Amino acid sequence: MTQQRGEETRSHILDIAGELFAEHGYDATSVADICARAGVTKGAFYHHFASKQSVFLELRDRWLRPLDAQLTLPRGEDVTLPQLLQQVADMARQVFATEGEEQRQQVFLELLSAARRDPTILPALLMPIQKYRELFAQLIGVGIKEGTLRKVDRELVAQVVVSLGFGLIMQSLLNPHGADWGHIASRAIPLLMQGLEKK
Repeated sequence: MTQQRGEETRSHILDIAGELFAEHGYDATSVADICARAGVTKGAFYHHFASKQSVFLELRDRWLRPLDAQLTLPRGEDVTLPQLLQQVADMARQVFATEGEEQRQQVFLELLSAARRDPTILPALLMPIQKYRELFAQLIGVGIKEGTLRKVDRELVAQVVVSLGFGLIMQSLLNPHGADWGHIASRAIPLLMQGLEKK
């Protein structure tokens, strides 16, 4: 099996698993179900994934990669920290509008539900939240150092930013058509920056 073929098979398994988790739920979906719809053997499945849970968590990582990439891109010399945060918020707007968002919403709800029942999933759910808190704290520190942000408790600000993002995600899950959640995310950063920017 070539590397490209292997990556295509892995991606196909993830796509099918996402469909099944969204349609039937995490607990009701078995490895056999995934293999049957994906048209792969269990041997092929376990060649790429250690377990059904690892597929579940890989789906989480796959959806977070665009955000990770945006946050870790080298910043241009003429881009201030507030401008960078606005770029991240604008990217979040695109994520909310991306095709397949409804499936992601269903799987994310399944992840939350599974975390309540399976204590091994909860740390995996909390890990990205902690990672983003640390990353935003670092970014706020950069803004303070460059003089675009006033001196604030960067850990507290990071917690507020992450809570804002997570809160919008939860609202979009519970009430997907209740508002333009991506637009709200994009507009929220300037509002937050009003209290943070150094005058």
